[in-house]
Amino acid sequence: MQTESLTLYTHPMSRGRVSRWMLEETGLPYEEVILAYCSAMKAPEYLAINPMGKVPALRHGGVTITENAAICTHLADLVPEKALLPQPGSALRGLCYRWLFFAAGPLESFLTARKYGTLAPASEAGYGNEADLLRTLEQAVAGKTYLVGDGFTVADLYLAAVMGFYMRFGMLERRAAFEDYVLPHQQRPAALRAAARDEALMAAHPHPAAAAAAAAATAQATAVAAP
Repeated sequence: MQTESLTLYTHPMSRGRVSRWMLEETGLPYEEVILAYCSAMKAPEYLAINPMGKVPALRHGGVTITENAAICTHLADLVPEKALLPQPGSALRGLCYRWLFFAAGPLESFLTARKYGTLAPASEAGYGNEADLLRTLEQAVAGKTYLVGDGFTVADLYLAAVMGFYMRFGMLERRAAFEDYVLPHQQRPAALRAAARDEALMAAHPHPAAAAAAAAATAQATAVAAP
């Protein structure tokens, strides 16, 4: 039974939303610490927890775990009764790892690099080329509810979270197979609870880019309205 405390360091407009969803799936009690970009995230107190100065980070007792995929996998192991990971040593557990780390590695790296026009040569990049990567993704999810076996696992959570985010912001095309896979997972009770909590925090904890854009829009509107 889990007895050591769990503390999530996060921001409502960050990848910490994935870790929060996973925490909600476990049903374990946890505390949250909301950190502001560029200030609290880079303060010495937090750098002592995560030298990268990024979120999310999870404190489990006296140990810090960073990287969403690592956090989610660790949390799944804390609640074996929920079967969020297949049995250790099983082939299905290996398959779960495959898709979890495909999403955390090649898929996210490719989508981010493509957005900023900095794709590496396919022969050198871990994500290869666009056609192969997206074909692999579509074949993995087409016609399926679950990636591994006949139940929801951490691989489904992570992949659905990543795909949902990038489709929402137009960085991943909305293919029918993608939406058919992602949408049911986004309606899970734990996903809805996690999203509701982060949405409730957003007004008090805006992302710097969003705050700057809002300020610029207000300034422009004021200038247009001025006589």
